[in-house]
This record gives sequence, C-alpha cells and structure tokens, in this order.
Amino acid sequence: MADLVDTLRDTLTADDGLSLVAEHDGQVVGHVMFTRGLLDAPRRLVDVHVLSPLAVVPPLHGHGIGSALVRHGLRILAERAVPLVWLEGDPRYYTRFGFAAGGGLGFRRPSLRIPDGAFQVLRLPEYEPWMTGTLVYAEPFWRHDAVGLRDPGV
Repeated sequence: MADLVDTLRDTLTADDGLSLVAEHDGQVVGHVMFTRGLLDAPRRLVDVHVLSPLAVVPPLHGHGIGSALVRHGLRILAERAVPLVWLEGDPRYYTRFGFAAGGGLGFRRPSLRIPDGAFQVLRLPEYEPWMTGTLVYAEPFWRHDAVGLRDPGV
C-alpha cells in the first residue's frame, strides 16, 4: 500500500487531487487521499475523484479521525466542483457520508473483481443526470494491482 500511496502522491497537483493527514502530538495518525479518475460518460469524459486510501492508526480506530478526514475532503472537492467521488469499501462504513452502490445508479465498475456492494459513489452538487457510464481508475491503481479483490486461492 505504501508504494501505491507514493505513486499516487506524485499525481497530485494544487488543483487536482487531495491528500489530508490528521496529527496528534506531532505524529501522523490518519491519512486520506483523493485522486483524479475519469467517468467514461456518453457525452464526454468527466473528471471525477477516487477516495483511496483511507487509514487511521489501529489504536485510534473508532475515535472519528477517519470520518473527519473524509468529511473535510468531500467538502473541499465539492468546493472544487468535482461532480462524483468513488471508492471501493464497506457500505456499512461509507453510507454515513452519502455513498451508495454505483451499479444501481447507472455506473459500471472498472473491474469485475470489485464486489457490487463495494463499488460506491457519492454524487456532489455539480453532478448532472447525464453523467453515467464506466469509472476509469488512474494508471497507478492498475500498476500496483490495487483494483478489486484477488482470489486468494489462485
């Protein structure tokens, strides 16, 4: 995961992408990253963002650090007029932020290895109904084989 984060960090610019950290007593205790992706929509390609990764040091799980990082990041992306934010994750956790399963909303997964329920999207105020189609991850996710789940028995 650290190699993926390093590679993704190199893709961030002042206006495209976002990396936030939480600190406690001078130590980083949480991190969230939002990177650029594309939605291959019928009208045109749409710039979107992908939330990945989100991490909090284990002793501080359940203290709201991850939630605060996600909420702050989503506010910033809404201000930047990003229409959609995607993730692969546990619906029990991410529905609290407004994420919903993307398949039932007219979106297609970039890989069949992503479980239906884990393929989630948040529609921000700049979203328009014609924005449907296939999510396209940035190249580093593919290079680091960080899309979907691998069969552990293979």
